[in-house]
Amino acid sequence: MRDGNGNWWRQAVMYQLYPRSFRDGNGDGIGDFAGAIRSLPYLKELGVDGVWLNPIYKSGFVDGGYDVIDYRDVAEQFGTLDDFKALVDAVHEQGMHIIIDIVPNHTSTDHPWFRKALASAPGSPERDLYIFRDGRGEHGELPPTDWLSKMGGPAWQRVPDGQWYLHIYAKEQADLNWNSPIVRREFEDILRFWGDLGVDGFRVDVANGMAKQIDGRDDLDDWTVDDDHCPDGRHPLWDRDEVHEIYRGWRRVFNEYDPPLCAVAEISIVPEHEHRYASKDELGQVFNFDLQKAMWSYREYRDAIDMDLASARRSRSSATWVLSNHDCPRAASRYGLAQVTTSQPFVFAWDWLLRDGTSYPEDIEAGTRRARAAALIELALPGTVYIYQGDELGLREVPDIPWDRLEDPTAFDTVRQQSKKGRDGCRVPLPWDSADMPRPAAWSPRFGEGASFGFSVTDGVRSDGNRQAGRAEPHLPQPLWFADYAIDRQSADRRSMLNLYRDAIRLRSRLFAADRARTEPVDVDWLDIDGSSGRRDGADGQYGGVLAFARQGGDGRMVACVTNFCADSIDLPAGEVLLASGPLDGYGKLPQDTTVWVVLE
Repeated sequence: MRDGNGNWWRQAVMYQLYPRSFRDGNGDGIGDFAGAIRSLPYLKELGVDGVWLNPIYKSGFVDGGYDVIDYRDVAEQFGTLDDFKALVDAVHEQGMHIIIDIVPNHTSTDHPWFRKALASAPGSPERDLYIFRDGRGEHGELPPTDWLSKMGGPAWQRVPDGQWYLHIYAKEQADLNWNSPIVRREFEDILRFWGDLGVDGFRVDVANGMAKQIDGRDDLDDWTVDDDHCPDGRHPLWDRDEVHEIYRGWRRVFNEYDPPLCAVAEISIVPEHEHRYASKDELGQVFNFDLQKAMWSYREYRDAIDMDLASARRSRSSATWVLSNHDCPRAASRYGLAQVTTSQPFVFAWDWLLRDGTSYPEDIEAGTRRARAAALIELALPGTVYIYQGDELGLREVPDIPWDRLEDPTAFDTVRQQSKKGRDGCRVPLPWDSADMPRPAAWSPRFGEGASFGFSVTDGVRSDGNRQAGRAEPHLPQPLWFADYAIDRQSADRRSMLNLYRDAIRLRSRLFAADRARTEPVDVDWLDIDGSSGRRDGADGQYGGVLAFARQGGDGRMVACVTNFCADSIDLPAGEVLLASGPLDGYGKLPQDTTVWVVLE
């Protein structure tokens, strides 16, 4: 049952749970609702306020569940609707909240609507639910535009009668026509369906899409699918003014519940437009990805924080902070690679992945040290923190999964300059129990088989009272080095990444409890010691600096978060040290790539 606090999400710590890879409760090698229910005490001990589940719907799983066949049913591999309701109830019994993905831009090509569209004539009402168009050329043999999809290859797919349908993503993900009132009414009813089942809100996938202008324009090939940062609303696919009418309708649905349902928009747009999606009349909050995209440098971190706090002030909402998610290489590996300025985020990491992690050295020690420091920065900031599963363990990317064992369509559909290995390296099933140690796999001594580090568990009970590990292989292979990152080992190590997260979340909840009651954006005070060093003494020749801000604690004292991006250790501000991401030097100074929380005198 939902609690009565409609503002719980504004200063929450959320845990992103990728269902296929979190915990497998029936031993088939795929995570499910039973495994998630069994593992909720772990999340309760971690201290998070809620969980966000990636898609749970009936799906072809061409793209990790984002190709939805039925929006009112769950994938059989996860369980049943009753199992999902049990999960919702269990989350609420633990005093936490639950939000789920909603995927409104496209459906699976196996969705009943699309099957009917294929069986119907061009121009029919059934086809009007999607974006079907005639082709170019003498016989319509050329696609309506030259766009390439985000997954690689043409963004249009031809059907037997000669028409083409638009798919911005995989060809199995047909874009819906949001000009249709039928589509709009259907999704409002879908929101009510899940609201009635007890979910607390939604993460809206591709929220800056949906509204499109394909007809009546002769400039479509002047744009590309990747041109999503258009400042004037003229792009035919992205961030169009018409999308806000859709979300105002959704807000009316959210407000039918007491407390109202919450939502957070996944968007990639110019920062000046974020406030419209995050307004109280629309979705209420947006994902700010600037911190996730930042290199490990003072300037990029300071700029990201300034931009996202400014966005929250414009929308009168709360900022969101993300270091990793299911769509990008893990932070611990990104920070362990060379911090090189590139034209687009993660270019260096994607290139490293494409070559199975062999093209550039990964400094594991530096990456871990920086990921620990980044976690304390993120958890000190006001707003909502989203922790991707496994980041609390310091998991690194798994770059060397054999290509014949990958699942992400990006690996198979991208070509030429678009080529990527995909996102499976950050989606490998979590390691829970180092005692359930796999043997080296026959196909690679770097990976395991025959066990799953406690990821797959059955209902059987061992003689020692613990769950009997299942025998199914995880849907993605686990490297043997996962043993060092397993939850059981980290729980027993007071200096582990897991215990750092537990301590920081516990402190955050206690220190800034008063901010939870605020409905206005919470800001930070920048300290005098904050600033660039003016020298290239940061990571890999980046300009160094000291990132230093403070927030008022519940007892009126100021709590500072200080991070050293310089090569030399720096003096700490006067006060009581509460928590540090790593050891201080022998003179009580803050070393490079280390963050500390201090109650100021």
